[in-house]
Amino acid sequence: MSTYIARRLLLLFPVLIGVSFLVFLIFHLTPGDPVRSMLGEAGQGISAEEIEQIRRQFGLDRPWYVQYFSFLLGALRGDFGSSFQTGRPVFTEVASRFPFTMRLAGVSLLIAALVGVPAGVAAALRPRRWLDLGVMGIVLVGVSMPVFWLGILLMQTFSLNLRWLPPAGSGTWRHMVLPSVTIAFASVAFIARMTRSSLIEHLGEDYVRTARSKGLRESIVVYRHALRGAMIPVLTTIGLQFGHLLGGAVVVETIFGLPGLGRLTVDAIQARDLPMIQGSVLWIAVVFNVVNLVVDVLYVAIDPRIRYR
Repeated sequence: MSTYIARRLLLLFPVLIGVSFLVFLIFHLTPGDPVRSMLGEAGQGISAEEIEQIRRQFGLDRPWYVQYFSFLLGALRGDFGSSFQTGRPVFTEVASRFPFTMRLAGVSLLIAALVGVPAGVAAALRPRRWLDLGVMGIVLVGVSMPVFWLGILLMQTFSLNLRWLPPAGSGTWRHMVLPSVTIAFASVAFIARMTRSSLIEHLGEDYVRTARSKGLRESIVVYRHALRGAMIPVLTTIGLQFGHLLGGAVVVETIFGLPGLGRLTVDAIQARDLPMIQGSVLWIAVVFNVVNLVVDVLYVAIDPRIRYR
């Protein structure tokens, strides 16, 4: 197991290099001047010589491959550069915003798992009946509805009309309800669908029929035997959905005015703040890969037959 974990952690480096290169390439292929984007309206009265001086100050006058390798060398030392906008170290900015995004994604994942798995189990135990059709209908809506549209609908209903929850901001648990439900809705759909299909498949296996022939209660057969075997693909789906939740936080934090990493990334993209964009994306990539590694390790706890070398 330790060898497998070490190998997975080593494979994380080429993944991060590929991600950083794609971000860097997209930044340089995007039309526009990053210096003028950074200055905004204040840059209208600045001369071309001053613009060029600012460009040299941030190293943007060098060829793109020189800039990229300079970033890689700094990243290997733990230095991701400084923000074009604030001048503060990127690592400090990202580290201060990430706990909020992690808490938002964690609460959303918990909601998605606690709702999606029981819904999928209920649908699998009554296939082609009204409960199954209802769950699959909700799944279809959850997969189809955009995150930003759902967030606006929930804000309109529960904040502006009913006045039950605050429409934006942070500070209390009430501020987390609408953003968490908004992000979790689509994940509930994916987890419920995977749980249903996997459990239906395992309910027809020989070991389940053997358990029933022994006279075990149906609840024990379903939850202790069939569901345990069906949880492998469900865990995979939950791990993948964590990445979806981190991506959804980019939109949701902007809609609800939350001070997380997602909003920081959106602001950096709008200002073409390359160091901040790279630092935010790489941080999310690291967390996503670590979560998938944890999911792979959990496979062994659920199914002892699985062995890693």
